[in-house]
Amino acid sequence: MEGQFATLFTGIVVVFLIAVLLLIVLYRVKIPSVVAFLIAGFLAGPSGLGLITNEESISFFAELGVIFLLFTIGLEFSVSRILNSRRYVLIGGVVQVVSTILIWTALMHVTGMDVLHALFWGMLISLSSTAIVMKVLADRMEVDSPHGRATLGILIFQDLVVIPMVMVTPILAGTTDTNVSVLKLLIGSIVIISVVYVASRYVVPALLLHAARLKNREMFLFIVMGTCLMVAYLTSEFGLSMALGAFLAGIIISESEYSTHAMSSILPFRDLFTSFFFISIGMIFNLQFFVHNPLIIGEMVLLVIAVKYATGTFASLLAGLAPRACVMTGFSLAQVGEFSFVLATTGTTIGFFPQDSFQLFLDVSIVTMGCAPVLIGLSGKVAAPLSSPLSRFIPDRLYRDESVKEELSDHIIIVGYGLNGKNVARSADIAGVPYRIIEMNPDTVSEEKAKGKPIMFGDAAQGEVLRKAGIAKARVLVIVVNDPFSTQQIVQTARMLNPVIHIIVRTRYMGEVATLMELGADEVIPEEFETAVEIFTRILYTYLIPTSEIERLVSEIRAGGYQMLRSINTPSYTFENLRVLVPDVEIRTIRIAGESPYVGKMLKETMIRSTYQVSIVAIRRGQQMIVSPGGDEVLCASDLVMVLGSPDNIIRAFSERDFES
Repeated sequence: MEGQFATLFTGIVVVFLIAVLLLIVLYRVKIPSVVAFLIAGFLAGPSGLGLITNEESISFFAELGVIFLLFTIGLEFSVSRILNSRRYVLIGGVVQVVSTILIWTALMHVTGMDVLHALFWGMLISLSSTAIVMKVLADRMEVDSPHGRATLGILIFQDLVVIPMVMVTPILAGTTDTNVSVLKLLIGSIVIISVVYVASRYVVPALLLHAARLKNREMFLFIVMGTCLMVAYLTSEFGLSMALGAFLAGIIISESEYSTHAMSSILPFRDLFTSFFFISIGMIFNLQFFVHNPLIIGEMVLLVIAVKYATGTFASLLAGLAPRACVMTGFSLAQVGEFSFVLATTGTTIGFFPQDSFQLFLDVSIVTMGCAPVLIGLSGKVAAPLSSPLSRFIPDRLYRDESVKEELSDHIIIVGYGLNGKNVARSADIAGVPYRIIEMNPDTVSEEKAKGKPIMFGDAAQGEVLRKAGIAKARVLVIVVNDPFSTQQIVQTARMLNPVIHIIVRTRYMGEVATLMELGADEVIPEEFETAVEIFTRILYTYLIPTSEIERLVSEIRAGGYQMLRSINTPSYTFENLRVLVPDVEIRTIRIAGESPYVGKMLKETMIRSTYQVSIVAIRRGQQMIVSPGGDEVLCASDLVMVLGSPDNIIRAFSERDFES
């Protein structure tokens, strides 16, 4: 037994060292960590350096990784989340998965493969990598962009549909009696649904509440982990997937108010064991197979990218997304996902998926995963030319309405109707300035149009959409979208259509300012610096700096593209006396207590100003506000007085019992 434990420990140490080194190297070239784990598994495994020969040891942790991965997906799952992205989940997700399965099944069947195995191949190829895609989109700040929301919705459906795919695989393989299997599945489903309902409504919330009241982290963690493993074990006893049980366990806890804390508790375990899953997959990678079959692997990689790009684009179009965003969504989904490994491993375990096919699938999957960050990075640059044919042949039904045909002049065009866009529109309403809104979220367009807003659906990077919004006669164009590539193209297109229009752009980062200015933007407002400017402005007001001085300082900060904040060696500006204007003056609010010696006295009788150099600038008495009170004003109990002076003098002038907290 000691020898087995020693071998297991040695294997884990070797894998950890290799993975850490690869993570450091690949992080610098922006390759996802999933690829690093796959390579680490290959190097440590039999086909690589042969450092680990006992693959069963790693496989045990890999199975735990799959369980925890699906458990966390269950924790994040909620009906409200599905409803918020229902167009992309229910339409885009269904169309993308079904169309990919049908196309790939047909392609495999044409090559001579039987229908059942071809169908299994289609299921494998239909899934994309949630881990890689969302990581890349998050790094590029595109999760909230139109194509980011569509991609997330489709990925949510893929993550959910992998569960029935795993359940269907043994039926495709014919490894069980279908009638018995269906009956057992039916009984098991009823039992499990009952357990999930009772546990989610009564048992688990009560246990978590008890642990939270005791503030016992260990108890809380063990309740969460125990729920996951117990439900997973229950589903396996009925012949269902343990992964399905873990997913249901996550749903049980997600319905409680402790799901966020549970997620933070389980996250380190999920990341650790999930990495072992990818490492175990890398261990079975056969380099000889790759070297001997480079053509077929290369052909299948190109075919996977082409098919998934096409189905992702088509699904997004049917979900109501604009053509340009559809192209970017298609590229985001053009790879094989980590859940395909779970499905492929299931097929191999029951003998349905041959080893050669599994090895081919593995090589193709790893290559497509490696290509994913590159394809997503290029999607913004090639989206415009690729979407042009779609824009001509697929009319945007939502912006063909009478409200946008009205001729306007000197109006504002607002691109993007998120929080900033709504604030700009609200300000325009108050000022009585006419405006038009361009938005790419069809649900938002429908809702706001019902409210009477002058909004139209379309991609503002397309010249035709800007023309319909009246770009030729508009005075100002405000761009407040989260897609940096789209923002650049909108600026360039707008400047070509109207050389004199004033273009104001909100961007996330300072690094985008120079590019946007070169493309034709008149003003670029970077969020990261404007936030700092606003905070600093509030600080200066607290120090009673004159408003004119604050405005002058803010103007100098913004001048020259925020060079004052960007430069390490900041030049000397004209505010050398700013720090000494009012170094030790405060305004405080004090409640006059009933026993205060000032009660019933006139201000001139209190001698506060002459004795303590403290001035009373205002008195609030009930609903009455007395500003700059005269010397004859009498102080009353419970008056709220605002005093100006140094902190020490204020303390001397008023007893501690007078101070209001």
